[in-house]
Amino acid sequence: MTIIGIDEVGRGSWAGPLVVGAVILSRPIDGLKDSKLLSAKQRQRLNGLIYAEAQAIGLGWVSAAEIDRLGLTRSIRLAIKRALKQIKIKYNQIIIDGNINYLSDNPLAKAIIKADVNIAAVSAASIVAKVARDSYMSKAAEIYKGYGFETHVGYGTASHLIALNQLGVCLLHRRSYKPIRLLIENATRSKESNKITSGNF
Repeated sequence: MTIIGIDEVGRGSWAGPLVVGAVILSRPIDGLKDSKLLSAKQRQRLNGLIYAEAQAIGLGWVSAAEIDRLGLTRSIRLAIKRALKQIKIKYNQIIIDGNINYLSDNPLAKAIIKADVNIAAVSAASIVAKVARDSYMSKAAEIYKGYGFETHVGYGTASHLIALNQLGVCLLHRRSYKPIRLLIENATRSKESNKITSGNF
């Protein structure tokens, strides 16, 4: 049976894209596991092996602006579909990590909890998605300086929050996410208050 493993990274991030990996393996690869359980060095090594040996790999990207417009559930579904479009060989089953089948209209698809730990193709998908997204965020750090994207890759850390309070929101931030939305609302209220106190109506 030819299985496509599906996993996403960036769901809870305050900034940057959501990325879905889709992988069909040709044979087992030693050391595969959920990307979160691997060091950056291990992920890089395995990513190279996956790209060298997998039958097919797809990456589906959804931007922060698209997430704000579509919401998270529709964005994940869109990212999965974009990743699957890159798979050009026939397959028998799609396994999505987690408890939600985002392709419930597709009879080949099913969701399995902890598939990224127990099913090699899903582990591989989590790795290629994580490495691709981390690389993107490291490059973004060179453009949006001071936010620390190269270290927290957009997630809600204390250092990220400090940078947001100092620098404000940039184009990579997900404005629909509560911490970012509150920051924007507070900044707007502060500006309006300053206008009133300064007499600029």
